[in-house]
Formats: sequence, C-alpha cells, structure tokens
Amino acid sequence: MSDMQNAARVFFTSQTFAVAGASSDLSKFGHRIFAWYLAHDLHAVPVNPTCASITVRRKDFDTVASPAQLKDPGNTGLSVITPPSVTAQLLREAKEVGVKAVWLQPGSFTDRELEYAMKEFPGAAVGGFAEGTVGGEGWCVLVDGDAAIRAAAQEKGRDEKL
Repeated sequence: MSDMQNAARVFFTSQTFAVAGASSDLSKFGHRIFAWYLAHDLHAVPVNPTCASITVRRKDFDTVASPAQLKDPGNTGLSVITPPSVTAQLLREAKEVGVKAVWLQPGSFTDRELEYAMKEFPGAAVGGFAEGTVGGEGWCVLVDGDAAIRAAAQEKGRDEKL
C-alpha cells in the first residue's frame, strides 16, 4: 500500500467528515462531494461561511463557518474543495483545532498547500498525484474514496478482532 493510500485509509477512520466548500449548487464539486458522503452513510458536516445551511438531496443541513466550529475536530476528517488561498487558511485553522486528517481535492491547492498539509498532518493528508490514485485529476474522494473506505473498514475489522 502506498503512503497516500495509507493516508486515505487513515482519513476514513474519522468519525465525522467536514466538507469545506459544501454547496447547494448542483453544478459545484462541493455539492457533489457532500452528497457522496451522505450516499455512503457517513456523518458529514458542511463548512461554508457564506450561508447558514445548504440543501442536498432535498434536505437542509446547517453549516459551520470554519473548522473552529466543529464539535469534535479530533475525530474529524476535513475534505477541502475551496480555492488554494482559502485552503491555506482552512489548513492552518484545522491544525490549530486538532482536525485528525485532511483530503485536498483536485484544484483546491498549490504545491505550497499540499506541502503544508503533508507536514502538519503526517500520514493523514491526501492530495496530489501520488501513487495509488485511479483518477487522472489526482486524489479525489469521488474516484478514490470507495477503495479507501474499504481499506479503513478492513483495518477496523482487524482492530476489533485483537
């Protein structure tokens, strides 16, 4: 298993998933990715400082404005679908409040944000084009998430048997 595959597995051991950039707009990846978490029965919290709630699958979800407002950041994986300048601030705040792991979606980072994430979330930062992704755009929850969830479930199963 590659280092990035392992980081993706670690990401999906989180109890909650915060989706920065979540949106009601069907054309936005923030909408598609938040809906993906819901479709996989994962507890997801939308992060969006510009609106109090978003609507996905005809259901309203209250948003939080930033990682600092997460109820349990130490057990939360942060999925980032924001412009790189916003991503940089989100990563700093996520680190300050103790977010467990981060997944930087394609287009949400430059080399600088990816390097910061790799340094500050060692073994728990997913992003870029490292070995293991099956998508042409780089590591993406929509493309690589299912395999990572399976790996996390297998790991959990081994832990429960010990």
